[in-house]
Amino acid sequence: MRPQLLSIEVTRLAVGHARLRLTGDLDFDTAPELLDAATRARADGCPELTIDLVGLGLCDSSGLSAFLVLSQGGAGPVRLTGVGVRLRQLLDRTGLTELLAVEQPTAHVVDDVREVG
Repeated sequence: MRPQLLSIEVTRLAVGHARLRLTGDLDFDTAPELLDAATRARADGCPELTIDLVGLGLCDSSGLSAFLVLSQGGAGPVRLTGVGVRLRQLLDRTGLTELLAVEQPTAHVVDDVREVG
C-alpha cells in the first residue's frame, strides 16, 4: 500500500498570522514539506502559525520533531489545533504537550475511536 501524501493548505488569517491545514501523513518523507511551508509563511510576514491537524492521518517521530523545531525556533508562536486522540496521547507520552501550544479538543475533531459493547 502506498503511503498517503501530505497536502498543506496555507491561509492568511490576519496580519502576521497564517493557518497551515495538513491533510495526509506527516512522517520522515513529508516533515520537511511542513518545515518548508512554515518557513515560506513566515517569510511572507506571518510569524504566528496555527497548524490545523484535523485531516492528519499519521504522525511519526519526524512529524513530532517538525512541530518542536517550529515552536522552538523563535520565529513566532505555533498553535496545534484539531489534534486527534492518538496524536494527543503521543504528545502526552513524549512530554511535548507541555512544550507545544496544543488547543483543547472540540466537537468538530473526529477520531477513529469506536465504542465497543
